[in-house]
Amino acid sequence: MLPQGMKTNLRQGRFVKRINRFVCLVDFGVGRPVLVHVPSSGRMEELLVPGARVIVEPFPEDGKHKTRGRLTRVSHRGKHWVSIDSHLPNRLMEKAIGQGVLPEFADLEDLRREVAFGGSRLDFSFRRHGKLGFMEVKSVTLVEGGIALFPDAPTLRGTRHVKELADAAQEDYQAYLIFVIQRADARLFSPNWTRDPDFAQAVSEAMDIGTTVLAYDCSVTPADVALRGSVPVVLKET
Repeated sequence: MLPQGMKTNLRQGRFVKRINRFVCLVDFGVGRPVLVHVPSSGRMEELLVPGARVIVEPFPEDGKHKTRGRLTRVSHRGKHWVSIDSHLPNRLMEKAIGQGVLPEFADLEDLRREVAFGGSRLDFSFRRHGKLGFMEVKSVTLVEGGIALFPDAPTLRGTRHVKELADAAQEDYQAYLIFVIQRADARLFSPNWTRDPDFAQAVSEAMDIGTTVLAYDCSVTPADVALRGSVPVVLKET
């Protein structure tokens, strides 16, 4: 049974196993497990465990998809839901900024997606009082002891993005690094010094240069994910 109020096009099942980074098997209890797309390259070893309850958004049966749907949320130890769609944080931030609900960004103008800077494409550019700025948004799913951590595996691409932001700040552009924690059980955020010390060091150095680092958590239900509020950022090694 789907939870009351849940969108009818969503299906609930049980995670079976991960085939590769972007494909897993899900059991819907009506036959053999089916292939489902995993919209994140993160390891998520603490989330994607056999038997975990998952929410899947089915794909149209039009012959264009090799998998039956997209895995969007996972129940962590049966206690709370975690969104794992790595593309969703950008949409959440874009919507929140557009609606003016984040005080930090109430005066932003001309928000644009996927903008080239240096050797990278950063998630957003914007203008504030005529001054150009850049923003990179990262999806966080890992929480340990109430501390949200990113990344959950080494990320050369993520480190490069952070260094590009630092370069932007050094060139007197506004620069924001945003971590969207796709769950509601984190009391603070920290870069993951254990899993990727190079990334964590890059974040620390970027902040010293002038990059603003912010974190927001989310309320997550089987039916919906919504940006909730700001979470303190602690850059020192935990």
